[in-house]
Amino acid sequence: MEIIIGLLIIAIGAFCQSSCYVPINKIKSWSWESYWIIQGVFAWLIFPLSGAMLAIPEGESLCGLYAGANSFNVLMTLFFGVLWGVGGLTFGLSMRYLGVALGQSIALGTCAGLGTIMGPVLLNVFFPEQNALERLTAAVIIGVIVTLIGIAIIGVAGSMKSASLSEEEKKEAVKDFNFPKGLAIALLAGFMSGCFNVGLAFGEDINFADTDPMFKALPAILLVTLGGFVTNAIYCFYQNQKNKTWGDYANGSVWGNNLIFCALAGGLWYSQFFGLSLGQGFLQSSPDLLTFSFCILMALNVTFSNVWGILLKEWKGCSKSTIIVLVVGLIVLIVSSFLPQLIG
Repeated sequence: MEIIIGLLIIAIGAFCQSSCYVPINKIKSWSWESYWIIQGVFAWLIFPLSGAMLAIPEGESLCGLYAGANSFNVLMTLFFGVLWGVGGLTFGLSMRYLGVALGQSIALGTCAGLGTIMGPVLLNVFFPEQNALERLTAAVIIGVIVTLIGIAIIGVAGSMKSASLSEEEKKEAVKDFNFPKGLAIALLAGFMSGCFNVGLAFGEDINFADTDPMFKALPAILLVTLGGFVTNAIYCFYQNQKNKTWGDYANGSVWGNNLIFCALAGGLWYSQFFGLSLGQGFLQSSPDLLTFSFCILMALNVTFSNVWGILLKEWKGCSKSTIIVLVVGLIVLIVSSFLPQLIG
């Protein structure tokens, strides 16, 4: 029963994350770089800080936790957060060129597979005495392979979509649709986004011994998102300078509206990792599911993002065969996430 509860919590977080781009559509008169960094303040700073405070017992402090933790692990968690920031940045661009459904499917699918593998592998490089590679059981490896197959099938659906629609139909569904460019960006986004799970692997011991298992990952999540915020802030401010869009922040007439929807988008985005931490607290009895929980989250993100893609009519005008290929890819991707528990 605890495993079911854990998976349901992760699913709720995935649904929230997949919905985070809907509020962004309500933002007015701001360039991409301006609203991206403002929603990032909520997604990567304010909400993660609030979540991390839940992991601090009475009489202790967050600063004290970080100061007392292994400094190498803290720095590596931050470092992989900076790399993940590149993934978060290009992730947004993949939505721009592929739409919510296809962009998230490819980026998150790649992130799910590679993120699951990279964490234990890199942890083993620096701390071989921990035997982190033992987490990559045959069941987990098979799940990753099947995940990559699901990504390939979804990529075929995207290619079929690109080939079957006229330029006008593509622009109607996704304004800046560009499959080759979007595919390259989405794959890069997925690879770099996998660094989030690597950061969590290095930060898994950054918590107090008496912290509730549901909250143990939250201090490490804050470090990862803090690193990602730095990457995104540098790029967004560069774009503000390049595009001369600093004036966005001075447009007082839209601040009220935009702040509300940026906060909503940021809160929905953070819910996925808050839910991941809570859900992992209920998965302690299944080591394979714990190792694969990040992959499960990403696969569910893909599922719900395609629900939104259908609602937003991003697949409108595609042939029945294209939709069938897409659905098959999604089914393969979802099944892959649960394979470790089924065959482990």
